[in-house]
Amino acid sequence: MAALNKRNMTVLNLLSSRVKYSPPVHSRRNLNLQEYHSKDLLKKHQVSIQNFRLLDAKLDSKILSDFKAQEYVIKAQILAGGRGKGHFDNGFKGGVHLTKNPLEIVPLAKNMIGHKLITKQTPKEGILVDKVMVAESVNIVRETYISIIMERSYNGAALVASPAGGMDIEAVAEKTPHLLKTVPIDIYEGITDEMADEIAAFLEFKGTMAKKCADELKKLWDLFIKVDATQLEINPLVETDDGRVVAVDAKINFDDNAQFRQQEIFALDDVSGVDPREREAASLNLTYIDMDGSIGCMVNGAGLAMATMDLIMLSGGRPANFLDLGGGVGQAQVSAALRILESDPKVKAIFVNVFAGIVNCATVANGIVAACKESPPKHPLVIRLEGTNAAIAKKILEESELPFKIINDADEAARTVVKLAQ
Repeated sequence: MAALNKRNMTVLNLLSSRVKYSPPVHSRRNLNLQEYHSKDLLKKHQVSIQNFRLLDAKLDSKILSDFKAQEYVIKAQILAGGRGKGHFDNGFKGGVHLTKNPLEIVPLAKNMIGHKLITKQTPKEGILVDKVMVAESVNIVRETYISIIMERSYNGAALVASPAGGMDIEAVAEKTPHLLKTVPIDIYEGITDEMADEIAAFLEFKGTMAKKCADELKKLWDLFIKVDATQLEINPLVETDDGRVVAVDAKINFDDNAQFRQQEIFALDDVSGVDPREREAASLNLTYIDMDGSIGCMVNGAGLAMATMDLIMLSGGRPANFLDLGGGVGQAQVSAALRILESDPKVKAIFVNVFAGIVNCATVANGIVAACKESPPKHPLVIRLEGTNAAIAKKILEESELPFKIINDADEAARTVVKLAQ
C-alpha cells in the first residue's frame, strides 16, 4: 500500500463513514435529507446543478410543461443507495431511468410512486417511494471530487479535492494519494481567490473552465457556512460537454448545535425509512442501532457498549443491538430503553452493563424495575451495575423480587446472558 502523508491519512479517517445527515441536538439519530433536498440547498446558494422537477402521487404532468432537456433522468427518491440496480415490489426494474422522450416520464414515474423499491441497502421488504425526481441528464466530460469538512487537526475547516471524482474517496486516498489534496481554510477568510484558483488547477480545469470551477468553490463555501455544515461533499463535480461545471450529487452533514438557526433544514428530516425503534430511541436522546443477534444490550457510553458486544461475541453470542444510554439518562429513559429492547422479536435475553460515573446506578435500577412492574419482562435480564451508587442499585433490584440475574463480573455476566439466549 502506498504510504500516505499525515494530511491524507486524516482525510481517509474522516471520510471513511461519509453520510448524508447530521444528528439533531434533541436526538442522536441522523438527519436524513433526500437527494432533491440537497439539490434545493445547492440551488438556493447559486451552486450550479442539473435542472430538475419533482413528481409525487398526483403525477401532475403540468409540472414538466416548461422543463426541456435533451435527455431526462428519472430517479426514485429514497434514502438508500443502489437505486439503479434495484427492483420494485410490482416487478418494475430499476429506480433510475433515462429517456429522451418527455412523454415517457410520467409512465416511468407511475411504475415507481406508490411502490416499494428494494436495493442492497434497503430492508428486505424495500422502502415506499412517494416522490420521483426528474432531472436534466448532462453529458460528462470529466468527474472531480470536492469536500469541505470540519477538521479538528486544523482547528477549523479544510478543503479536500481530487481530480479522480465519481469514485470512493477512500480508494483514492489509499491507492493514489498524489491525487488527493487537502488545504486548511481560515474560517474568517474562507476560500480565497488564490486558493480557489489553486484547487481548480489541481482538478485539471483549463482556461475559462478553471474560472468557473473557482467560482463554484466559493459558492460551496458560502453554502457550507450559511447552513452550519460540518461536511459538504460533491462527488462528482463535473465538467460537461457544453462548457459547464455542475455539482451532480451532494452529501451534507449539519452541526446539531446549530439546529435553532437551521430549523427549516432540520424540518426536512425524512424518517420514512428509519427503524421505528431507532426513531423512538432518538426521541428520548438515546443512541440505538439495530443488529442481527439475539442479545439485547443496554449500556452507558460508546466504548463500554463496544466492549460489551465484544464480550458477547467472545462468549459465543451475537448482540441484537447497540444501545447507549449516554451520560445524563433519567429513569423514564431507562424504562423506555428496556421496552425498546423487549419489542425486538430477535431478542432472546437482555444484558444491562453499566459502569457509572456521571450516570447514577440507582436511576438505572429504578428505571428497570418500573418498566418490569408496568409490563412483566418477556426475556431473561442479566444486570451488571458498577460505579456511582451501585450498592444502592443492587438493593433496589433485589428488593423488587423480580427475576433478575445480578452479576458483578462482566465476563461471567456475558457468558450467562449468552447461555440464557440459547
